Amino acid sequence: METKAVLDRVEDGGRAVLLAGEHEREFTVPVGQLPAAARAGTWLRVRVHGAELTVLGIDDAEEQAARQRIEAKMARLRKRGSRLRPAGE
Repeated sequence: METKAVLDRVEDGGRAVLLAGEHEREFTVPVGQLPAAARAGTWLRVRVHGAELTVLGIDDAEEQAARQRIEAKMARLRKRGSRLRPAGE
């Protein structure tokens, strides 16, 4: 089954922890199986078959959606008079 996963963290020993699907099932894979641009918080397209997970690539659409959600939250905080300001201001 193809689904989405987020790269939660990279642990010592070169293992990446991914949280897959709506129930955030935890999988570990060798860091070498990740796209070179993947970092903590990166959304990935994956295939899950039983206890096995295969990384298919970065999920560009989910990455963009996540950035937009974060930007909207930051804008709401700024509007409420928060001290949070965009970089460079």
